[in-house]
Amino acid sequence: MSGQGPKPAAPYPVIYPLECKACGRCILVCPKKVLRMGTTLNARGYTSAEYVGAGCVGCLNCFYACPEPNTFEMHLPVKEPAKPGTV
Repeated sequence: MSGQGPKPAAPYPVIYPLECKACGRCILVCPKKVLRMGTTLNARGYTSAEYVGAGCVGCLNCFYACPEPNTFEMHLPVKEPAKPGTV
């Protein structure tokens, strides 16, 4: 098995609730406002950010704004290289 699943058609974040400390930085920097604060507490007693499910543009602002290094995983579509002779 190659370990590569299907390629996403649109970018989207995966947020690991256990790592999120509810600082809200990702929500503030998201230009499309597709993140919100959840209402469920994680095992550490924090709520966590949630992706609303559509609209992510893959800017990575949330990834870079988050102070917790293992909270976000971004899935970005693979761009096919241009064929020779096309613009």
